[in-house]
Amino acid sequence: MTKLTILIPAYNEAQTLGQIIEGVLNVPLPMQREVIVIDDGSGDETQKIAQSFKGPEVTFLRHGLNRGKGAAIRTGLARASGDIVLVQDADMEYYPSEIPRLLAPFIDPEVQAVYGSRILKAGNPKFNLRFYWGGRLISWWTNRLYGSKLTDEPTGYKAFRAGLLQSLDLSADGFEFCAEATAKMLKRRIRIVEVPISYRPRGFHEGKKLSVWDGLTALWTLTKHRLF
Repeated sequence: MTKLTILIPAYNEAQTLGQIIEGVLNVPLPMQREVIVIDDGSGDETQKIAQSFKGPEVTFLRHGLNRGKGAAIRTGLARASGDIVLVQDADMEYYPSEIPRLLAPFIDPEVQAVYGSRILKAGNPKFNLRFYWGGRLISWWTNRLYGSKLTDEPTGYKAFRAGLLQSLDLSADGFEFCAEATAKMLKRRIRIVEVPISYRPRGFHEGKKLSVWDGLTALWTLTKHRLF
């Protein structure tokens, strides 16, 4: 039977982590699941909340210091035993109830990666035009560089065949980890399937951590992997 690994990188996400873990454990799936929570050096109650869910389906890992989202994903990936790996942010911007939507295309054995597109779903809110158009710019630049047709490259909802993800030799520590994965797949001419997903953006007062610098770093990451 196919097995799904859900990686949840978390940094100071005590307010929402419990809801996310409950959500990924309760969503009906046609396969086995394992959940790996990686606390990336949080200073709040993230560790306590994650440890309260430890059990047969939930593994808890921790960084002593904050190393970045990419580093946390790599730590979790090293322990993953699933055939498919899905990254679930811990901030409730993406709904665990929509995990089956990301998994559906994998019924085709040729599908290697699936991205949840916020753009393809009509009616999703845009809380901050700077981030909305920044995301559109990153997608446009990705398509210009690699000849792809992605609508939402910087989406936080991504799923991969485990063997593919492990073969990419990913090294980025921060949010640019996702751009690195995209670039390396497209450079290999691996098709990325997109499916529409719902999205609930949060504000900085709720703990949003992305910055303009993260967007610029993603653009540079996409560019350097195309050139070198």
